[in-house]
Amino acid sequence: MILRARAAIGLTLLLGACASTSETYPARTATEQLLVARAADRAVEGLTLPVPAGSRVFVDATYFQAENAAYAISAVRAALSDAGYALVASKAEADAVFELRAGALSLEQMRRVVGLPDMRVPINDTFNVVSIPELSIYSRRDRVGVAEFSGFLYDPKTGSPLGAVLPMTGEFRIRSHKLLMIVAWGQQSIDPGQRDPGDSWREF
Repeated sequence: MILRARAAIGLTLLLGACASTSETYPARTATEQLLVARAADRAVEGLTLPVPAGSRVFVDATYFQAENAAYAISAVRAALSDAGYALVASKAEADAVFELRAGALSLEQMRRVVGLPDMRVPINDTFNVVSIPELSIYSRRDRVGVAEFSGFLYDPKTGSPLGAVLPMTGEFRIRSHKLLMIVAWGQQSIDPGQRDPGDSWREF
């Protein structure tokens, strides 16, 4: 009887101590998000507008459609502020409206392989396939954040054109290497705030 009671108490404590956690899996990893953010920062470096310094500018992002758009728009606003323009909250207050658009704000990935890359090979007429893993002596992986913005300016009262901003382009790349599919080196991720990816041949 005593043993049964002890067993029941022990089972109750065990069940009471059990816990589970759930994790979310976003569409992009933190490294991928940082790649795009750093590319946006680089794209707007030195941004100036064809209007006098000190002009009041309204940034119109109505047609700026891209993932991570909010960060990129803020980067543009920060660059304009650094360049000496006064940012305003409405067209009515502005000397010029800067209508911003996105050409690209995304990721590219490239992999070079000395050997056989991983493949999917059809084995019959019913579209069944078999996966063959990579068999390589050496492989290199590049992950690149790419940002390209452009825009034009107009007078908010008359609609007359005031000029245009040619495409501003920025990239941020990290590179990693693998030898005999086992030995890996180079940059695998980005640390928050990192501006220089460094030399991938020396980073282990």
